[in-house]
Amino acid sequence: MAQAAQINVLEISSPIRVEHDKKRRQFSIRLNGSYDRAVLLYEYVGKKTVDLQHTEVPDAYRGRGIAKHLAKAAMDFVVEEDLKAHLTCWYIQKLLQRV
Repeated sequence: MAQAAQINVLEISSPIRVEHDKKRRQFSIRLNGSYDRAVLLYEYVGKKTVDLQHTEVPDAYRGRGIAKHLAKAAMDFVVEEDLKAHLTCWYIQKLLQRV
């Protein structure tokens, strides 16, 4: 299951595409087609609860809104699957406090 957002943050010709790897329990964005990736890691902590644990964006790509795309994809997953979320990740905690 992959989700894509059509907002160009890195380059005009390179939209941000969030991929969801359920086996590895992570959301990721490949950056500028390279091997660099931004990731959001999660674990199940019950049948219907996921712990959104950690978001990481390489230093060279920080401050461009990339982590926000990962967080949105993760929260969409929580809603679509009718799950509850435990927020260990400080970035997602901070992001949701602003909403």
